[in-house]
Order: sequence, then C-alpha cells, then structure tokens
Amino acid sequence: MTFTAKPQKFNILLIAQAGRLTFEAVLLLASLRRMSPGFDGTVFIAEPQPGPMWQKDPSIRNDAARALLQELGAKIIPLRNEVFGQSYPHGNKIEALLALPEAEPFLFLDTDTLFTGDLARVPFDFDVPSASQKVTGTWPKPELYGPGYTGIWQSLYDKFDLPFEISLDLSQPDEYWRRYLYFNAGFFYYRCPHVFGRLFLDYARSIRDDPPRTLACQSLDPWLDQVALPLVIHALGGGRDKLPAGLMDGEITCHYRLLPLLYAREADHVVDVLETVAAEQSIKRVLKQYDPFKFMIYHGRGQKVRALFDRANLPRKEQAIRNKIRREGYWMR
Repeated sequence: MTFTAKPQKFNILLIAQAGRLTFEAVLLLASLRRMSPGFDGTVFIAEPQPGPMWQKDPSIRNDAARALLQELGAKIIPLRNEVFGQSYPHGNKIEALLALPEAEPFLFLDTDTLFTGDLARVPFDFDVPSASQKVTGTWPKPELYGPGYTGIWQSLYDKFDLPFEISLDLSQPDEYWRRYLYFNAGFFYYRCPHVFGRLFLDYARSIRDDPPRTLACQSLDPWLDQVALPLVIHALGGGRDKLPAGLMDGEITCHYRLLPLLYAREADHVVDVLETVAAEQSIKRVLKQYDPFKFMIYHGRGQKVRALFDRANLPRKEQAIRNKIRREGYWMR
C-alpha cells in the first residue's frame, strides 16, 4: 500500500559510543543516505563523554568511523551524563534529548536500525507522540501471588497523576499484556525534544529512585526506558496506532537488533539493502574494522546463518533462533 506524507523537516537523534554502536551508526547513516536521499533534517549523534558516571571512556575512539559519520552528514554532539551512565546506558537516549535544539521536531532511532525505504513516506504527526509497536510482553512479569498487569501499570499511572483507563486497549483481554500501553523504545518522536526529554527524565528517575510497592519484584534493568516511555507518551496526548501499519519497522525501517538475527529472519529486500550499502568502499573500509560486521557481511557468515532458516516457518520464539545459530557456531554480537 502506498502512503503519501506531507513534506516536513525534522531532526534525527542517535546515540553512538565506543564499540558496536559506532559501527551500527555508520550503517544506519549510510542506509539513510541511500534510501532517503531527500532527507534534509539534521542527524544528531549524541556521544557520551568521559566522567564520573563512566568507568571507562565511552566516547567514539575510532577516528575513521568518526570522520565517516561526519562525511555522511551527522553532527556529533557531546552528551554529559548527570543521571544515568555506566549503570544504565539505555538512559543515554533520555538525557540526550535535552542536547537537541528546542522546539524542533525529532525522531529518535536506536543505532541497530537499517533504512530500507524512503523516510519521507512516513506521515509523522509530531504533535501526537508515539513509538515503536514492534514489541513483545517483556515487562512486567507478574508474580504468582503479587499484583497483576493492571495493578502494576495502574500504580505507575497513579504515581504521576495520569488517567489509567483511557490508556487501555479494551479489545484485548484483561490481564493480557497487549491491553496495556507498552512500546519498544527503538524509535519515538515528538514536536519538542526538551518537553519530551524533561518528562522522560523525570519519570524514569522517579521510577528508579522511588518505585511503587507493586514493582518490588519487577526488574527495571534493562526495562526502565520502556516502563517510563508509555507514561510520557500518554501524558503528552499520544498513544498507540498513530502511524499507518507496515512503514516504520516494516517497509521503511528494520530494527534488526543484531546482524545474525537480521540474516536469520528478515526479508530478502532487507538483506539486499544491507549488503548493497555495506559494499560501498568508504563504508566497507570502516565496517570491516568491527569483527561481527566483517565476518557476517564480508566473509559470508550471514548468508550461512540465512541458509539455516525458512523465513516462512521461523521458530516462534527468538531464543530458539539464537540457540540454533549458536549451535552452528555462527553467533556474533
């Protein structure tokens, strides 16, 4: 199906630091430039800075990758952690929002995202925030004799004086995780990063430091960002199903998580885009410096992983996919 979006200008925010995220950011930027050549917003890459919140220097230390990111049009900005850091790196996406230009629409993307279509086709309404619905029921995990989904989620809405009932999807059964507003934090968007970021930071820090009693048996690592995110979106008047289905996390972007999973389960078009983008010499010279990309893309290990699976009949659970790849000796991350 074809969707037509009004031309609009917005910024993209990524987080990149030493290691895997540096090379994922290169691949993301290269795929954006190939698949969305008309994108004229700014791509901001927030780079965590060394300091008391980190045990080691988290900044980008590969000079060739840094130069290539800038050649691809990225603006690298410093991220000085004050709340999170080494103890919760997922918090980078929260704190980085306050480093963006105020009152300019933004789209946050995890670096493990590949563009497979033209971003201009996505009809974002930046006044009505939303986030990725490519999500499974990872949180909460109700205990046998503890509060259920309703008790846990309602306690969070009550904590921040938010109306709970209107957040529910009443087409889903009571105590089934899809009834409750829950997103993957792989992408989210809004009209102002400072408004969104201040609320996100306030909610996440408050949940971490003073959680409701109903969360006593619930893990917040690594789920804290995904616990706070639906509350932020709800507070700002957003919700689920705000974009046409099948564009983000579909025809336009692929949130692949790790390359072995991409090769195992994604469509041929995704693999074709990946290998076409990665074949460009300037991209190849940098990506080959990271072993998982070197072996999966350039030494053919990804195609060996691909041959292990029938995309029309994949295992229902991701763990089964991971286990099969490991058994064959092809797992890398």
